[in-house]
Amino acid sequence: APERPPAPPAGPSRGCRAAGGRMTDTRRRVKVYTLNEDRQWDDRGTGHVSSCYVERLKGMSLLVRAESDGSLLLESKINPNTAYQKQQDTLIVWSEAENYDLALSFQEKAGCDEIWEKICQVQGKDPSVDITQDLVDESEEERFDDMSSPGLELPSCELSRLEEIAELVASSLPSPLRREKLALALENEGYIKKLLEIFHVCEDLENIEGLHHLYEIIKGIFLLNRTALFEVMFSEECIMDVIGCLEYDPSLSQSRKHREFLTKTAKFKEVIPISDPELKQKIHQTYRVQYIQDMVLPTPSVFEENMLSTLHSFIFFNKVEIVGMLQEDEKFLTDLFAQLTDEATDEEKRQELVNFLKEFCAFSQTLQPQNRDAFFKTLSNMGILPALEVILGMDDAQVRSAATDIFSYLVEYNPSMVREFVMQEAQQNDDDILLINLIIEHMICDTDPELGGAVLLMGLLRTLVDPENMLATANKTEKTEFLGFFYKHCMHVLTAPLLANTTEDKPSKDDFQTAQLLALILELLTFCVEHHTYHIKNYIINKDILRRVLVLMASKHAFLALCALRFKRKIIGLKDEFYNRYIMKSFLFEPVVKAFLNNGSRYNLMNSAIIEMFEFIRVEDIKSLTAHVIENYWKALEDVDYVQTFKGLKLRFEQQRERQDNPKLDSMRSILRNHRYRRDARTLEDEEEMWFNTDEDDMEDGEAVVPPSDKPKNDEDIMDPISKFMERKKLKESEEKEVLLKTNLSGRQSPSFKLSFSSGTKSNLTSQSSASNLPGSPGSPGSPGSPGSPGSVSKSTSQMAAITTK
Repeated sequence: APERPPAPPAGPSRGCRAAGGRMTDTRRRVKVYTLNEDRQWDDRGTGHVSSCYVERLKGMSLLVRAESDGSLLLESKINPNTAYQKQQDTLIVWSEAENYDLALSFQEKAGCDEIWEKICQVQGKDPSVDITQDLVDESEEERFDDMSSPGLELPSCELSRLEEIAELVASSLPSPLRREKLALALENEGYIKKLLEIFHVCEDLENIEGLHHLYEIIKGIFLLNRTALFEVMFSEECIMDVIGCLEYDPSLSQSRKHREFLTKTAKFKEVIPISDPELKQKIHQTYRVQYIQDMVLPTPSVFEENMLSTLHSFIFFNKVEIVGMLQEDEKFLTDLFAQLTDEATDEEKRQELVNFLKEFCAFSQTLQPQNRDAFFKTLSNMGILPALEVILGMDDAQVRSAATDIFSYLVEYNPSMVREFVMQEAQQNDDDILLINLIIEHMICDTDPELGGAVLLMGLLRTLVDPENMLATANKTEKTEFLGFFYKHCMHVLTAPLLANTTEDKPSKDDFQTAQLLALILELLTFCVEHHTYHIKNYIINKDILRRVLVLMASKHAFLALCALRFKRKIIGLKDEFYNRYIMKSFLFEPVVKAFLNNGSRYNLMNSAIIEMFEFIRVEDIKSLTAHVIENYWKALEDVDYVQTFKGLKLRFEQQRERQDNPKLDSMRSILRNHRYRRDARTLEDEEEMWFNTDEDDMEDGEAVVPPSDKPKNDEDIMDPISKFMERKKLKESEEKEVLLKTNLSGRQSPSFKLSFSSGTKSNLTSQSSASNLPGSPGSPGSPGSPGSPGSVSKSTSQMAAITTK
């Protein structure tokens, strides 16, 4: 069925005048829709609806005038026999002609109810109904006739009376009671078989007019929506003749060749001989009925869609029966899997077997959940996963592709079943032939330039390693077991292309397909960083993965460089000191700073993403990284003045240094806050890292860590400067805000304003010399190459010399 048209957006009414002179409010505001040939709703405009008597149409009508210019969008007489349907409280739908469907979508439910009452009033219906032509539609006269005559009398089935029969069928369709009587008459008199005999006569005589009438009759019988009639029409002896009748559509200049296609082009293949004749007949019937629904019958209108519900059900239950009968045939499934895995099976036969199994799994998607459970359990018991493992190891690309589709059905249905299988097989097989590793290898070796298959396989791997769908029981945790298995046996296969391509300072292969593959791998690794905590942390640090990933920042493909940056940004976002120490120890900001400087004056996504990373470090006050960046890369970044990020980082750094140089205040600060934070238990490696551990997150056993140079002090000595410390802290915060505020407002610091730090600080932030280098619009990146843009960084700064690595 076509989608329901959207409701018109809320908005003020323009006061279009309705019948009776009353100003229309938003209750009557509607959108008018018509249904196009593609079964999509076309918006014809927004206006206000009213109902009034139109002399020209001789009856009560619906009028919609455009709210923009008052022009007439719709003028439709409310016909007593037209079926109007109310849907979802704000929608009224009806058919004006055979292929012309209309809809009014109301802004408010109250307006829809008012117009619905008018329609029901004209048709003499109760407004509580949702469709005006239902069992209550029969007039009193018809009801009297129906009670007096128990059945409908059909004309004798003769060639000369086909037109009369077609008219009778067409006139019965709008009335549910007459439809019921017509269906009973057709069943009782064996009328359909008589009609099909006349069809043969008409074809022999080339009686086109008679064939056109038969088309209308058979189409009408479909719309009666009766299972008993479908069973006659879809029987082996009748179905091809029914399809033949539907070839002669009066609206087409030439008849279609559906029977020719079904008998000559479409071929039925038995990959495994089916011994049950009933099953075989059911498969043929289902294919043909599906063909009638999809290809032969014309596109139903919005009301005919409901009339074909029994046809949908007929196909659905046939598929359920086919799957059930195949499941119960153990010999059939045993032969299927035996031939699939037999090395002696020739390639063409194996391809047919895999395609059959793929279609079999596709059929299962129509099953109810409990039936689908039984279906996949049967396949699992028959050994579908070991069979797929064998098939995926074969050379035939088409067979492997079909096997991948089957594997996707299994993963989507029950990822835990797949995980359990691969963990069991790992105890017996080498890593190279494990099912998951075969999937990873197919992803890596995908020959499609767009990597369509690799994208699908990456999605399946993501489902398998997603902790959200892993089970936890009293005895074991699937997450712990499977992730331990995955990182031991599979992760090295996944990262192999990344490691092979990043042995030097730039990617050894940088073609588009390789870049796409590496981007997919990075996407999965980024997902792992977010969801796998210590497993991925140990892997990244032990294998030095981040350093290898950042080599890709030098790629000529911007999307790959951004993937590498996103991977690092995800790690930094965790604010994990293990990661931070690894980054600092290996100087892993260097590739990022190089990429930032090489990007030059371009104001693009790379520029913004790198700045955002440093801004995150500043805003979240990640002290260890702030110090590392300023101490090693400040000279490269100090001239970037179109954003305040780097100067803000420097300010943070200076404040940290001041606290470091005053251990009494720093120790006291730790005491003040030790009850609010926990620290990671780890030993101190050297004096340089000592001050990291005085931070809020790094306190051990509730005690402040005091640098070795200071002797422990008694409580009075420590608590004495509390008030001074608090005043000092407030002063520093206000100073920082004032500096940034003045810089943002004027693009330069006030010449009279100066911040100086303790003698232990390496550099002072002054305004006399640097303020003159801050042109451009305040706070905006500017356009490339203009003042205040990335292009205004001093050209005299040597990019490479500015990066200190040790």
